[in-house]
Amino acid sequence: MPDFLCEELQDYISKLYGVFPTDRIFHITKSFLHHEMSRGASLTGVKRIRVHDLRHSYVSLLISMGFSAVLIGNRVGHESVDITYR
Repeated sequence: MPDFLCEELQDYISKLYGVFPTDRIFHITKSFLHHEMSRGASLTGVKRIRVHDLRHSYVSLLISMGFSAVLIGNRVGHESVDITYR
């Protein structure tokens, strides 16, 4: 996980009251996201994609914005730039 994201999560968690290590820190589940993506695709008439496919869409957006492969790899947590190039 990139350092900036780790810092953001630590800041977010520090503002929560009475959180235990076994508690959810986000109330959105994968099944909720799946349902909402299906609902949104139906309403707009676009092809439904998987939740994981959003990661690939994000990388495509970063490429189109001119980010380097190194910066993209850092943002998505790749261990080496070779993985990003694949």
